[in-house]
Amino acid sequence: MTVKTIDFANELLEAEETRKPVDPLTSRDPGLTVEDAYGIQLEIAKRKVEQGKTIIGKKVGLTSVAMQKMLNVDEPDYGHLFDDMRIENNASINIDSLISPKVEAEIGFVLSEDLVGPNITYIDVLMATKYVVPTIEIIDSRVADWKIKLIDTVADNGSSAKVVVGDKQTTINNVDLRTNSMVLFSNDELIATGAGAAALGHPAHAIAWLANKLHDFGITLKKDELILPGALSGAVAVSAGDTIKADFGALGSVSVHFE
Repeated sequence: MTVKTIDFANELLEAEETRKPVDPLTSRDPGLTVEDAYGIQLEIAKRKVEQGKTIIGKKVGLTSVAMQKMLNVDEPDYGHLFDDMRIENNASINIDSLISPKVEAEIGFVLSEDLVGPNITYIDVLMATKYVVPTIEIIDSRVADWKIKLIDTVADNGSSAKVVVGDKQTTINNVDLRTNSMVLFSNDELIATGAGAAALGHPAHAIAWLANKLHDFGITLKKDELILPGALSGAVAVSAGDTIKADFGALGSVSVHFE
């Protein structure tokens, strides 16, 4: 762990607590690598656990073509989900508790067993899935004005902030997650559509990628963890007064209000 890694971890933690964003890490240290960025993220996760927070899952980001084009990258990234990030369905959140939030609709997976890489396949993921749930991930950047590159968002916990979890739990025996549709509404106005295939062709592919990537860091996907496999459409900015609803058809819906 380098001094710079610790300094950047301190900065990002303070930015999250004070809601005062920092300048891009990559603009201040062009030599930062993706490995350095994961080191920063893992240092932040370690600090949060030491503060008494509990890891409840992981998120994969940048799995859709739309999001990869936005950041000009060709690989996903990941972040950690903590217990204080979870929001119940139909709840309200104070937008002033965030910096510059956006929303993404995702099919959340809850595991029935641990997934230990390497060499995990999407079939392994399907066999290890207890059920899926409709979710809205609220992303936020502790880097000013979303001026991020892959390294910035990796260091910043995949730009994750909150996750809204729907009530309906669906086993996947008779569901085609690849073609399962999603429609996203803001104040009853349709703002985005997508399908499961947006996440690396099938959401389970994204989770297999994550299980194998985490093996590089000695981390395992755990039984009962919530895993977000990536957005089914581009991220959408939100403002105070917005009510966001994601409808996944047979999988149910999930909603959150920003006040």
